[in-house]
Parts: sequence; structure tokens; C-alpha cells
Amino acid sequence: MSVRETLESVARSAIESVLPERAVKEALTADPIQGPVVLVSIGKAAWRMASAAHELLGSQIARGCVITKDGHSMGAIGKLDIFEAAHPVLEQRNLDATEKALSMPDGLTERDTVLFLVSGGGSALFELPQKGVSLADVADMTSQLLACGADIVEINTLRKRISSVKGGRFAMACMPARVRCVILSDVLGDRLDSIASGPACPDLSTCEDALEIVRRYKLNLPPSIMDRLKVETPKNLDNVKTQITGSVPVLCDAARKLLDEKGFDTILLTTTLDCEAASAGAFFAGLAREAVRARATRKRPVAFIAGGETIVRLKGKGKGGRCQEMALAAALGIRDLEGVAFVAAGSDGTDGPTDAAGGIVDGGSVRRMKDKGLKAQERLDDNDAYHALSASGDLLITGPTGTNVNDLTVLLVE
Repeated sequence: MSVRETLESVARSAIESVLPERAVKEALTADPIQGPVVLVSIGKAAWRMASAAHELLGSQIARGCVITKDGHSMGAIGKLDIFEAAHPVLEQRNLDATEKALSMPDGLTERDTVLFLVSGGGSALFELPQKGVSLADVADMTSQLLACGADIVEINTLRKRISSVKGGRFAMACMPARVRCVILSDVLGDRLDSIASGPACPDLSTCEDALEIVRRYKLNLPPSIMDRLKVETPKNLDNVKTQITGSVPVLCDAARKLLDEKGFDTILLTTTLDCEAASAGAFFAGLAREAVRARATRKRPVAFIAGGETIVRLKGKGKGGRCQEMALAAALGIRDLEGVAFVAAGSDGTDGPTDAAGGIVDGGSVRRMKDKGLKAQERLDDNDAYHALSASGDLLITGPTGTNVNDLTVLLVE
């Protein structure tokens, strides 16, 4: 098997390790739930996570509901109520579905368990503003925050305070029942109060943090919101047990184990890669050149692994995504190198507005692009990685995987 074939096999297998079904079954098998269960599942992978839980728990599930993104439901699951909702823009049907979810713990006692399954997209899909705060109020606040350049942590700090479910409030609504939370994380660093805005997690931010954001960005917010920013969120929840069963560290560790078995010396660089995609690609190309130069001193092939989520600064009018841009930048730096291959892949199978998960390139990629009449640097400058990688046969196509735990990046050098 060539180094490129090895790389593609490892990338696909690593992604399979964090698919929702496997992740949920492993979590519930390792630590089984006793007694009746009420199930609430939210996020883009909510249907698949709920389906896996239902397959394992069966009649233990007394009732429950699933809230997922439009087009992500695959039919009925036992007696569960299935809702599709809007993402990323909040709509009234999101609120209606969340209100139904909030009714699920009604009448439960401390002997009962709410199984709360969480995946990426939960912040928008699972929302019910507090009384007196309208959908228009939420939309206006979010628009102001986005326009002024606030980051996602700052946005969620305010969102939590006007929500009936975020910032630990869903777990409070479940009391006195126990909450078993199983999370498929799409947040770098796996900060629990940031994943879906932490519905079952004590909030680390404070009222002063929220008011400082308002002052810093000179936000114009109505009294209905300002009053709630002064009310503290839950800081202690003793009815919750949380397990992160799928995340980018898990994804990277799966790749590392597979490469160890294949005889590679593996080096995990980071699980929080968050720079510009083109810069990351150039960096990995530099590692490749250094590893090739040192070949005579090594007894085994080497693998460099990273996970995270890069960004693309749009300068051109081309087509692509962050993983494809990273792969194209790497291709430029490893041109004509033998025994080198590089992959950048989105775990959800969709990189940017394309049908590709990312790109997998080698020393011959730039030459193959040239043979098709394309100049790799020009395509990179125009943010047109998709057409460049398509021409060289370097697109990685997996189809939608049903999971979402950021991106996997691997460099192999024979």
C-alpha cells in the first residue's frame, strides 16, 4: 500500500471512530443506566445519537424528543417525538420544539434519569427565550454582536442569560431527576459551557462579563434583555454526570493508534489548530521537507497529526473550504517530494459549500494540476482549492458522515 493509500485509509477509519452511533453505544455500554429513562437529544447528530440510544435501551425509554437540523431526521424512532428545526437562524419552530423538550422531565423524581444527548448545532436548535424576551429581541442582539466582531464565547455569554435552557438551566428544569449528558463535541478544547451553550453545565461566565461585553461593543439592547443580563446563571449542578464521547482529541487519538499499528512514529502536534488554513498547510509542508531531509537518520516512517478548525480569509471568488485550502497550500510546499502525503478532512464530510470533506495531496499534485492547465498558486490566491484539487484527483469525498468533531490533519513521510 502506498503512503497515499495508507493515509486515506487512516483518515476514513479515524472518522468512523467518532460516528454518533458508535460513540453513544460505547458511552452507555461502559456506564449503563439503570431504571426508566427520559431521552432528549439535540444537535445536527441528534437523530443518529437518539437512534443508537434507543437500539441499546429499548423499553427503558419512557418518552423523549429529538431536535435536529432540517433534513437530518431519518424517520420515526420508537415513541420519541422528532422535530426538525432551523439552523443557524432561529425560528419559532425551534422554540416550539424546545418547549416540548422542557416538558419531558415533568413529574420525574430523584430515581429517574434524563439522558441528554448533545451534538454540534445545539445552540441554535435548542432555544427558548425567557418570558418577556421575544424572538425579534434575540435576533437583533445576535445581529449586533456579529456586526461588531464579537467572538462565539462573547455571543454565548449573552445568549445564556436570556435563555430558559442554556447556561445550565435545562439541568435545573430536570431536577430532582438525574441528568446523564453524553456529548459529541465540536468545540476546540471541549469547554463544556460552550458546547451548545451548556444546557446541562454550570456557566463559567458572570453577569459582569455580560455587562462588559455590552459596554465594549456599545450594544443597544432593550430593557427586556438588560434586566436578564443582571441575573446570574447556575454555578453548581449536582444532578448532572457528563461524558464527552466524541471530540477532536478522540479523532486524533484514533488516527494515532492506526498509524502506530502500521509502523509509523507518530507525533501529535495539537488538537486545537485554529490559524489560517493556508498558513497551516505551509507549516505542514515545512515539516515534510525537514522530515525528508532527515530520512537517512530515521528507521521508521513518521506521521504528524493535528486536529482543530482553521479559517479562510476570502480574497478571491473561487470555490472550496478550509480543509481544501490547507491541502492546496501544502501541495505547493511538497511538490516533487517522494513518499510524502498530506490530508486535511472535515469530520462531517462537508468542507465549505462543497461535496468534498477536504483534500489529500502528495508530491505529484501540483504537476497534475499543471497538466490540466491550472496553476496551483493562482488557484490558492483565488480561494479556488476545489477546482484545483478536482483537476489533480485530490479531493477527498466521503459524503455526509453524520458526525461533527472539527477537522483531522495528517502528514505522512516514508
